[in-house]
Amino acid sequence: MQIRLGYEIAFQVPQPTPMVLMLNVRPERAMDLHAPDIIKCEPELPVFQYYDSFGNLCSRVFVPPGEIRFSTDTVINDPGVLDDYEPDAVQNAVEDLPPETLQFLLGSRYCETEKLSDLAWREFGHIPPGWGRVAAIVEYANNRITFNYNDARNTRTAYEGWQEQKGVCRDFAHLALTLCRCMNIPARYCTGYLGDIGVPKDTAPMDFSGWFEAYLGNRWYTFDARHNRRRIGRVLIGIGRDAADVAISTIFGPSLLTTFLVTTDEVPG
Repeated sequence: MQIRLGYEIAFQVPQPTPMVLMLNVRPERAMDLHAPDIIKCEPELPVFQYYDSFGNLCSRVFVPPGEIRFSTDTVINDPGVLDDYEPDAVQNAVEDLPPETLQFLLGSRYCETEKLSDLAWREFGHIPPGWGRVAAIVEYANNRITFNYNDARNTRTAYEGWQEQKGVCRDFAHLALTLCRCMNIPARYCTGYLGDIGVPKDTAPMDFSGWFEAYLGNRWYTFDARHNRRRIGRVLIGIGRDAADVAISTIFGPSLLTTFLVTTDEVPG
């Protein structure tokens, strides 16, 4: 299948302002694009790209005072299959984990393992290690938090999400992946495109989505605590320890978001 991807995002800045953007699909998916997802700037500005420590493609741009508009529009080939399901996937012993996964066992900016560890072992310690334990954590987070766009707050941590029992997709992901880490399961935050493909159309405006991956049986698997169901058409943009590592925009100065439109639609036929 084919999926049309794109965005139009605009900011108003009162002074010359450096920005770092994470808006390109992950390098692993670049070959699936019909045309490169080049970041177009209005007014036209030079964009300098680099890869961060997680392998995400980042873009640096220096913006003059006034309004800056970023956009792209492309199509990607997608296998059109549901997220992988492997109920027999085992949990790796910590001593057997690859070194690069160990950082995803630790607490981070939005994921306070030290505050949720006792809860995690109380709730999930009796569940056999492996896929079933992660699935139970996902169901717990899905039931614990109520989704509402009006409840979005970019400072909310996993522990605060657990306390407040409300939030958006990033809050579901932060809570679930933190509980996984507490149970010695490496878990990393993901952001990307996720359209309403194979599910009823959501009436809310399209946005980028947040989910997580857990390391089981020597590979990473996708889990979605907000929807708690396998989905079609995820297109990964970035991975990191939590949302702080994969911010769509990091702006080094005052700014006002004036436009935010995201496109993720299946191409008919």
